[in-house]
Amino acid sequence: MVTDKKSVRTLVVDDDASLRQVVSEVLIANGHDVTTASSAEQAYDMFQERPFPLVFSDIRMEGMSGIELVQLIKKHSPDTQAIIMTSDATADNAISALRAGAYDYLLKPFEDIELISTVANRAIEKIRLMDENSILMKQLGQRNEELKRANAILNELSVHDALTEVYNPRFFMEFLKRETARSIRFKRTFSLLYIQVDHLAEYNKANGSEEGDKILVMLATILVQGFRKADIIARDGGDKFFILLPETEKEKADRAAEKIKAYLAANPFPNRASQSQGLITVSIGVASCPQDGTTGAALLAYAGGALVQAQKGGRNAVN
Repeated sequence: MVTDKKSVRTLVVDDDASLRQVVSEVLIANGHDVTTASSAEQAYDMFQERPFPLVFSDIRMEGMSGIELVQLIKKHSPDTQAIIMTSDATADNAISALRAGAYDYLLKPFEDIELISTVANRAIEKIRLMDENSILMKQLGQRNEELKRANAILNELSVHDALTEVYNPRFFMEFLKRETARSIRFKRTFSLLYIQVDHLAEYNKANGSEEGDKILVMLATILVQGFRKADIIARDGGDKFFILLPETEKEKADRAAEKIKAYLAANPFPNRASQSQGLITVSIGVASCPQDGTTGAALLAYAGGALVQAQKGGRNAVN
């Protein structure tokens, strides 16, 4: 449990002694209680003896990798926050680290060593919030109304949409921010699809909102199965979804959007005969970085405008 933001037990893992020293000195200067390990195996032995609230680990080391270490740590102590350090700034590495349970990642060599403190402080704030939530849960006990308040806190910490189980807007916006910065820095490109179900309100009116929710769940499942593991799929609330396509130029993103649009129009969704055209379709707006914007906000605005144009053109369209 964290009791003092300036005194947090932190484990730094790297097989490079100079990098261990740099990271350790920055954290110690900020008041952290730092322990170091030169391998993932050594780090995990230490962790099993007494878990650390915060762990910094290199991604590639002799023997066990940083990703494998994070997975073991999260199984042993789910509340521990792990930060992966990598010199390979690719979307796949970032996604692999986050999916393994890492809180964040840092790029080596460090352009600004103050980033180490910044990321550490953000992770500590999350640990503190989770500690407070744990205390609250114990106090609430079995009282139903108060349990709902605790569940609301847990849902806020979650990165997934409760209905469809794809990512939620909070996670997506954070990932979009990171991917945009990576794209600009390394002169890479990625694309964004903004998808909205056509006339879902009419479907709900004819069949009920519970049936409409089933359509959204089916759509999310189709999107997850139809896109790459590296693609980030999120629900933007209601009947809208985002898909972030790393390392994808606009022409390829347009083809992907046309393909999924056609597949969904042909899919035998239940009760689709109740719709005006006897189909359940989607409209899709496409934006690419840096072509259509160099910030997350600019890309979202462009994709949103493209979606509106697709709808004005009669829906079941890509723009």
